[in-house]
This record gives sequence, C-alpha cells and structure tokens, in this order.
Amino acid sequence: MGTFTDNGEKGTGMKRRGFLKGAAGAVLAAGFPAIVRARNANGMLCHACIGTGNMAWGDLNSFHSHTGTEIVALCDVDATFLERAHKLVPSARLYSDWRTMLEEEGDRIDSVNVSIPDHNHTIAAVTAMRKGKHVYCQKPLCHEMDECRLIRKTAKETGVVTQLGIQYSAGLGDRLCVEYLRERAIGTIQHVWMFSTRNGISRIRPSLPPASPVPAHLNWDLWIGTAPFRPYAEKVYHPLIWRIWRDFGSGWIGDIGCHLHSAFWQGLNLGETSPLTVRAEVEEAWKTNPERRVQTWPCGAHVTWVYPGNPFTDGKPLTVEWFDGFSDPKANTPPHLLPPPRLTELAKTVGMDALPLEGKVLEGTDGWLILPHTSGPRFVMKNGKPEPEKLQLPKQPSHYHDFLDACIAGRPARGAFDWATWMMEAILIGAIAERVPDTTLQWRPDPATLGNAEADKLFTRAYRDGWKLAGL
Repeated sequence: MGTFTDNGEKGTGMKRRGFLKGAAGAVLAAGFPAIVRARNANGMLCHACIGTGNMAWGDLNSFHSHTGTEIVALCDVDATFLERAHKLVPSARLYSDWRTMLEEEGDRIDSVNVSIPDHNHTIAAVTAMRKGKHVYCQKPLCHEMDECRLIRKTAKETGVVTQLGIQYSAGLGDRLCVEYLRERAIGTIQHVWMFSTRNGISRIRPSLPPASPVPAHLNWDLWIGTAPFRPYAEKVYHPLIWRIWRDFGSGWIGDIGCHLHSAFWQGLNLGETSPLTVRAEVEEAWKTNPERRVQTWPCGAHVTWVYPGNPFTDGKPLTVEWFDGFSDPKANTPPHLLPPPRLTELAKTVGMDALPLEGKVLEGTDGWLILPHTSGPRFVMKNGKPEPEKLQLPKQPSHYHDFLDACIAGRPARGAFDWATWMMEAILIGAIAERVPDTTLQWRPDPATLGNAEADKLFTRAYRDGWKLAGL
C-alpha cells in the first residue's frame, strides 16, 4: 500500500490506518464525536454514492479520484446510470434503493453523498446521519423549512462530518471574495445584488404533461420517493427537467442561490443570521395562472431580504437582492425582474461587455466588488481609492476532497451544515416569498413565523405514505 498525507495526496507519511488511530485520539480530545471507522482492509475511507447520473456522475468521479477513499457501494433508481457507474467502479456493490443500501451496508461504509432530486435529499441525508455516516449532500440541501431545521439538529446530535454541495466555494474566485470582504477591501458593506439570468432547461416547462409508460430501466416509485405520486412523463421529470416542479425542485433560487450566497455569507460572517424581512415579485404569467402556481415555480423573480446589521455593515441593516429573469431580449422580461442597469455600467468600467449572466455585486463605502460566478473578483473603487492589493491564497483541495479529508481527520468540512443550514433557511424563506408574492413577510425564527398565515403553511409538506421521516 502507498503512503498518504492527511489531505489524501500520495506522499511520505504514516499509513492510513496508523493516521486514523492518531486522528481518533485527537478528535476525542477536541470533543468532535464522529470517528471514522475505516473498515477497508487497506485503511481507506469507505464511501457510498446515492445517485450516479447527471450531477451525481460528476460527484462520483470527484470522490473516486481521492486516493485515500474507496467507493464501495453505488445506488441509483436508473439502471442505465448505475451500469455506467459500475464500469467506473467495478468492485462496488450495487443498489437501486438507498434505504436498502444503508441497511445492508451497515458498518461497511463510513460516508455517503446524496446527489438526487431535492425532494429526497432530507430523508436520505438524515437517515444516513442517524446511522453514523458522514454526509455530503448536494444543494439545495432540503426542500422545506422544517427539513432544514431537522438536518441541522441531526447533524449536531450525531456529530458526523457534513458538507453542502456548494463546490464553487472551494474555487479561487469565491475564496478571494471571502478574504477581500473579511479584510474590508471595499469598506463597510451597504448592499448586495445577486443575479442568475441565463435560460436554463429546467425553467421552461409551463404545464402538466400527459402520462407515458415508465421505461424498464427506471424505478419510478423510488424516484418519486417522498413526493405525492404522479404518473411518469417522458423527457419531463427524469433525468433532467425536474427542478421547475414544486413537488420535486426548489426553483431557480434553490439551485443557483446556494452558490451565489455562500461567498458573501462567509465573508460577512453572517453565520447563524436570519433575515428580518423578505419580499418577492414574480413573473405575471405565473402569478395569474392557478395551475402553474400549484405545479411549478415562476420563471422570473426578484427577491429582497433585509438582514440585521453587524460589524461589516457598521451595524446598519443590509439589503440583499436576487434577480433571475431571463436576460435574453427575446424573452421580454420586465425590468424589475432583472438586475438594475447601473450594474451593467459598473461591469463595463472593468472591461466587460455586459453584466455576467450569473454572479453578484457588493457595494461598500469605498467601492464595488463584482464577482462573476466561477470567476475572480473585479473592483470599481470610489473617491480615488486604490484597488486592494492582490491576495495570494494557498492552494486547497476541491470541495469534494475537503469533505473526504475532513472525514478522515475528524474535523468539520468547509461547507458544514452547522452554518450552511442558516444560509439555506434564508434561501427557502425567499422561495416561500415567491409563492406569496408582493407581500412583505416579517421573519421571526423562534417560533418560526413569517407573520402571514399563507406563508407559514409553506414551512412543511406531507410525505407520501411509506416514506415518513421521524422528526417531521
């Protein structure tokens, strides 16, 4: 067996099993209760994948590339996805039902990733944590507010390592944004704008489709899972276009909102902060169509949160806005669902042709920070202030490898649920506001209420018979 350093790279150091024994003692001393068992004969972390297609395929490949980890089990409701994954990891044991996998694998696995549609995230993640498994869960982590709180509670009680799938937070652009904000590179923060205005495939389905036969390779009942049962429809829900449907997805804000929130949430030390108020405006065609309001999410929205002040805002309330109307002129999106034109003018001052389709802009007393999604920060300074000095950050492992390294070392991961669930709550509050548009909602976290009976009903949903989750 090769030797490994504690970040999973090959190198000179003690063998994995010896390292794990040492890590166990260190973790106990630190009060971190989750100890990796490492049942693998070679002392490697034993990982199982719940979901293997689309985004999950990328997740699988990322976990598989970690030299201190062995993928020992694979699960997918789609046999074609599972077959492809098995070719990549021929030694892995195969399952179609993640419940069976968790039951039969027992102590043969240390960690899992949950990379399936949103409506089944919570039940899979909570069940795995309750069995003592470390959990990497794809964004948006949960579908409802009560699920978010149960996930946070379970993670705290079990002490397992957790990671929200905000993989871009490990990228240099987001990391630089966090550090510049912590160093107050643009002064006291006054306003935040986020935008995702591209035309996505999961934002275009307007009405309920006719039923069609379920293909032989798909277990449709398992795919439905916790959601109310509905007939299969070809090329609609599986494998790609499920996010727009309210029963399955969390809307565009649940998908991209997690990525765009994370850098400023960490950089401004929002931590366990809850918004004071939230308000949403949405596309008129959705708002005035009863069938669409029941079945789907709007294809354009403008959400505004107001947060309490903190030292990064000089104690003043912080306004954060989200825009996700289509930027394509052919879509005729009304201006109030698109980022304000002055942000485009700011982008042009740093050499951009236009505002990026996805990203964020933060305004401070000394200037603006423009962060295109997946890219690096740009600055427009005020009052002759010089641009901040370029930061040199150390190289870090990918978000996936950070999770696996954390499991092995017995430390918290970068996107741990203890803080990420608070960010997720804020995003879900925004999603609730989209369903109760043109209404200023007053958030009070304990007991949870938005001061509006219609909105408060949206904190939870009924799980399908046979899929109940204790604690909800």
